[in-house]
Amino acid sequence: MTNPAAHSDERDQEREKSAFWDAVRVSTQTVPGLFAWGAVSGMAMVQSGLSVWQSVVMTLIVYGGSAQLAVLPLIAAGAPIGVMVLTALMVNLRFVIFSAVIGPHFIHLKWWQRLWYGYHNVDLVMAFFPQRYPAHTVGKHAGKLGYFRGLFIPNWWGWQLGTIVGVLLASQIPPGWGVGFAGSLALLAMTIPLVKSRPTIVGVIAAGLVAVATVSWPYRLGLLAAIVCGIVAAVLAEKALGRQAQPQ
Repeated sequence: MTNPAAHSDERDQEREKSAFWDAVRVSTQTVPGLFAWGAVSGMAMVQSGLSVWQSVVMTLIVYGGSAQLAVLPLIAAGAPIGVMVLTALMVNLRFVIFSAVIGPHFIHLKWWQRLWYGYHNVDLVMAFFPQRYPAHTVGKHAGKLGYFRGLFIPNWWGWQLGTIVGVLLASQIPPGWGVGFAGSLALLAMTIPLVKSRPTIVGVIAAGLVAVATVSWPYRLGLLAAIVCGIVAAVLAEKALGRQAQPQ
């Protein structure tokens, strides 16, 4: 006699495997760009005065390219530690939103499992996961964990390997090659397709204008101002569009 519970477990495992490979096929598209961006970040860490081992440990623990690149010039300039911490916090504020969106899907997991998945909940995971599992699918669902793993594993390896290559080659690549500009282009290629909604477009434009206007501010404090203005503009735009959509 067939055990229904065992049958159900087998089906769930097949769904997890299928979802995992679906996510791998999606996420591998972003690996070249992440590798290039990681390489630029690795070179920047060494050129900012960090040792090879400090750079490797930083990328493994922090795993936040934008925060790393924002703080490195402050380290090189000898900025106050408070400015560094505030800069990293502001740059990483988006992860609070990421957690609020994806966290409810994994509320059934143990706390240490949620911490583990939270470490891997980065921009590109956020870009793809809600497309397959929107808000109305919150709750335990076969395939979610597999899909999440399939998104973060290729991207984690692409970023870490790229960073380590950049760290090792930092002293070998002349600054005149413009590798930093190539990394910026790679970052743009990954982020532009994610700018889809009108509030996001408003936020991007506002942040860009403020960043240009404050480029001469010391310790790159203009970056903080640009982030805050971009967030505020996007929130206000979303509220305004929401009011327009409501029936009169």
